[in-house]
Amino acid sequence: MKFPDFMESKNSDIIRAKAFLEQGALVAIPTETVYGLAANGTSKAAIQGIYSAKGRPSNNPLILHFPNLKAIQPFVDSISEEVQLLADAFWPGPLTLLLPKSDKVLDIVTAGLPRVAVRVPNHPKTLELLAQLDFPLAAPSANPSGYISPTQASHVEQQLGNKIAMVLDGGACQKGLESTILGWDDQGQPIIYRKGVITAEAIEKVLHKLPQNHKAKTLEAPGMLSLHNAPNTKTIVSAQIKQVLTEHAKKTIGLISFQQHYSTKLKGISEEITLSISGSLEEVAQKLNAAMHTMDLLGLDIIIIEKVPETGVGKAINDRLTRSMSQ
Repeated sequence: MKFPDFMESKNSDIIRAKAFLEQGALVAIPTETVYGLAANGTSKAAIQGIYSAKGRPSNNPLILHFPNLKAIQPFVDSISEEVQLLADAFWPGPLTLLLPKSDKVLDIVTAGLPRVAVRVPNHPKTLELLAQLDFPLAAPSANPSGYISPTQASHVEQQLGNKIAMVLDGGACQKGLESTILGWDDQGQPIIYRKGVITAEAIEKVLHKLPQNHKAKTLEAPGMLSLHNAPNTKTIVSAQIKQVLTEHAKKTIGLISFQQHYSTKLKGISEEITLSISGSLEEVAQKLNAAMHTMDLLGLDIIIIEKVPETGVGKAINDRLTRSMSQ
């Protein structure tokens, strides 16, 4: 495919991204969560390009991204009062809703499932881009399937740079964790299919119902595969740092710690990144993936990642960490 040249202008990057997407090409886009690998969400060929570039299993659905709730309406059966309340509270933002799809949604987007995952991302460049398109963007994370999700443009360039038309550089992602995915069961009970920055408690304040965690093993929403966000380096997630260091005393070890800096006290740590001296779980979420990328490039034998407190967004962080274990 031949791509056009563009004159420099204030919005030249968005103009280029729009043209590429309209041609059916792949463009990495920034969001507040992670960078997404975007394609025309109404083009089967373009969406097949996402699956091919990522090596993504065909049974793993995609999220459709829109500029606002109004743009979502033709792609779902209806907008309930609860959906409207959540949109008012959290969009643009890191919440994905799993809703019954309309005939406008291609089966390849949902992997043949009856519901489609939709959201309005909170990033000025991507919102401007979406507002200029007459189609939604299908966009999983812009990384090889199962590998660490990208939170900087450089991560995308390193992993997929030769497979996509361009990276729309929007700086470092502010949240660092993929969006919370929320749906409803047949009885109208809200269900969290993927934990994220928006917690069950925050959703309860809006709906006056506490969402339950999805317990079935079936793949019903994006991002539910067991191995996810995993470095190539063997990774151990633990709260018992001293014990793990002792067990692997002859290995070259990189440690990603929560709040304490262990290398001043314990032997056997070759490299260490401490995510939040202040103990902020939001800061941990923002920095975690970048730290994993850094460690994975150092040629270590093992990466140890310290678990965080199981509270608030810490639940989502630990969920991601558990699924990043490559042993």
